[in-house]
Amino acid sequence: MLALLSLTITPLVMAGPKSGFFVTSDKARLHYLEAGKGPTIVFVPGWTMPAEIWAPQIRYFSKRFHVIALDPRGQGDSAVAPGGYNPKRRAQDIAELVDHLELERFVLVGWSLAVLEGLAYTRFFGQDRLAGLVLVDNSVGEEPPPAATDFVSRFRKDRRRAMQGFIKGMFHTKQTQAYYDRLLRRSLKIPKQAALDLFFNLYPREQWRQMVYAVTRPLLYIVRPSFREQAMNLKSKRPDTWVEVFEDAGHALFVDEPDRFNTLLDYFIAVEVEHTRLAATTLRKQ
Repeated sequence: MLALLSLTITPLVMAGPKSGFFVTSDKARLHYLEAGKGPTIVFVPGWTMPAEIWAPQIRYFSKRFHVIALDPRGQGDSAVAPGGYNPKRRAQDIAELVDHLELERFVLVGWSLAVLEGLAYTRFFGQDRLAGLVLVDNSVGEEPPPAATDFVSRFRKDRRRAMQGFIKGMFHTKQTQAYYDRLLRRSLKIPKQAALDLFFNLYPREQWRQMVYAVTRPLLYIVRPSFREQAMNLKSKRPDTWVEVFEDAGHALFVDEPDRFNTLLDYFIAVEVEHTRLAATTLRKQ
C-alpha cells in the first residue's frame, strides 16, 4: 500500500518556516516552527529530538496546510525548564500551544515518545479540537510488549557515545555526517537527568492501552516490524484504525521514506479525517 520509496538525503536545516515562541503556564518558553496556510497539522518529535527533524513534512505539507512543529520543553530551541518532564505536563504544553495559536481543529502527529504524549493529550485535554491522531513508531500498550534493551544503562555510562549510536540507528538511509552531528548536538541540549526522567515518568502499559482505545477520532498507526503485532492487535479490536508497516525503514521512518510517509498521511487526512468531518457536519444539520 502506497509503497513509494525515496533515497533522498534530507538536509536538517531548511528555509521557509518561521520561528514562534510562547510561554507555558509554568513559565517555560517553548519554540515552534510554522509554515503554510490551510487545515492545521501539528508535528511533535520524539525523545531529545528537535522539531526540524520534520523538515520533509514541513516542506511537503506547507504547500496546502498550516504546519506547526513543536520543540518540546528542553529540546530544539525551547527553553530547558526546571521540571515538567512527564507525559501530562508535555501534553499540557501541546494544549497550551493549541490555545496560543487559537487552533479550532488540527491533526496531531506524534513520533516515538510523542506517541505517548499525544495519547496523554487526548486523556487530559479531550478530543474536541482534534481532527485526527497519527502515532508513529512507539508502543501503544498493546501486546506484545517491546523487547528490553540495555540502552538506558549505556546512556548513563556514556551519554554522548550512546546518543551517537542511537541517532545513526534511527535511519536506514544514509545521512550526511553533518546531519548526524547536528542531531547529536541538539539531543545533548536537554539535561541528562531530564532525559532520563522522560523514560521513568511514564504510566504503566495498561494505561496507554486504555488511552488508545478511548480515542474517538480518526487514528493512523505507522510502525516498523517491531510493533507489527501491536498494530495488528489494535486493528483487530479497533477495526477503523488505519495501520501501515514500514518494512525497511529506521525509527525515523518519515525521514527514511518521506514520499511514502507524506503520501500516506495526505491520503489519511483527505479520506478519513475529512470524511469524519463531513459526516459530523451532516449530523449537526439534521
